[in-house]
Amino acid sequence: MDGEHLHPESVSVELSGCSKEDARVVFDALCACFSSDRCEQDVPREYHEVRPTVWLGTFDVADAREGEHRPAPLRASVEADAHGGYWAIERFRTTLDSLFTVQDLTGVSGDQERELHVRLENR
Repeated sequence: MDGEHLHPESVSVELSGCSKEDARVVFDALCACFSSDRCEQDVPREYHEVRPTVWLGTFDVADAREGEHRPAPLRASVEADAHGGYWAIERFRTTLDSLFTVQDLTGVSGDQERELHVRLENR
């Protein structure tokens, strides 16, 4: 690795505390807006009935797709952690605001990277 663990225009997303169906809703909505390492056939699955499952995806926010995207309704709120450069996180947050009602839980800023912890709900 060359020391730069994230491309400056990509955002790494972790979803937790939600059903696999709600994880799919969030990833489908984000995939409609950005290119991603997750494809349409990449359906979130639960691997263990007792331990919590975390779903991961990386989105290239420089490759934003224009248009109005309406996600399917969530069954419950979804917690999302996003990591990326300042510009990438700002662009990602703007898109989240257009798709869901977003409640800030915490945020951490560093030298080169910003971390966002939010709860997503239906608009």
